[in-house]
Amino acid sequence: MNAPMELARRHRLQWWEALPWIAALACFFAFPNYLAFGTQVLVTILFALSLDLVLGYAGIVTLGHAAFFGAGAYTVGMMAMHWGWNEPLSGLLAAALVAGAIGLASGLVLLRTQGLALLMLTLCTMALLEQAANMGAEWTGGFDGMPGLSFGKIFGLFGFDVLYYKSQYLYALATLLICFLAVRTLVYSSFGQSLTGIRENLLRMHAVGAPVRARQVIAYTISAALAGVAGALFAQANGYVNLAVLGLERSAGVLIVLILGGYGRLYGAFVGAIAYMLLEHLLAKAYPTAWQLGLGVTLIVVALFARNGVIGMFDALRRRFGGTRT
Repeated sequence: MNAPMELARRHRLQWWEALPWIAALACFFAFPNYLAFGTQVLVTILFALSLDLVLGYAGIVTLGHAAFFGAGAYTVGMMAMHWGWNEPLSGLLAAALVAGAIGLASGLVLLRTQGLALLMLTLCTMALLEQAANMGAEWTGGFDGMPGLSFGKIFGLFGFDVLYYKSQYLYALATLLICFLAVRTLVYSSFGQSLTGIRENLLRMHAVGAPVRARQVIAYTISAALAGVAGALFAQANGYVNLAVLGLERSAGVLIVLILGGYGRLYGAFVGAIAYMLLEHLLAKAYPTAWQLGLGVTLIVVALFARNGVIGMFDALRRRFGGTRT
């Protein structure tokens, strides 16, 4: 089978790809008392999906992806608090534009470097934005953040439910679905395949005349915009923004999600986010003072015995028995 036919075959939606979305809808009815937790899982999946685009597909290593998550969160927060602009959908669009603009500006500079230098510069970018948010207390609330944010109804019909999170859950699920379909289309396009080529062999892509840096910057910008949408969802669903959205803990957490689920796999973000947040919730409930120890042991086991996470392990089994990669 030639490459174009193989790419077209893989691009087609498979029947089993509907299962995660059916399961998400089933959870809405089966676990009505856990929709707040479910909303956070969906936001984490979208955030991890945005990171996977640059880390898993383009091979761009970053420790500062929370910069874009926080930019999106603060965008909708400041719009609602200072300008009274609390329409949810336009807030998502504004967050994507602001985070994407920051991603473009920083990507043009940072992606001139590689390796450890790039890693540290992405971390510094996040730290600079965090400090800017802390110092600009007049606009951002500083250390206290912006609590008590209120947002309008979705399509003018569905208001945010601060107690049961029904609207937030469905809103986050619909946003995740749209963003996932966009990312899926992108990674199976010729542009997405070129990103994989850059990740696998940078020198060869330079040798064949591919515009490597331009494609990296584009991927970085798109990823930043998606992370901004995730941050905006977080702010709208919870009604507050604080400095934690720009913290190292959030960047490290989303990396752990991809390690657990498997980077460079479309559904690695799904599996990783669910596994990470369930482990965190259950371990914190069972061992409030030592839950991170259990999470650390789990990560060690995954790193030793499940190459590239859970999805990577199943992917290896699928290839061994004649299947294809997800």
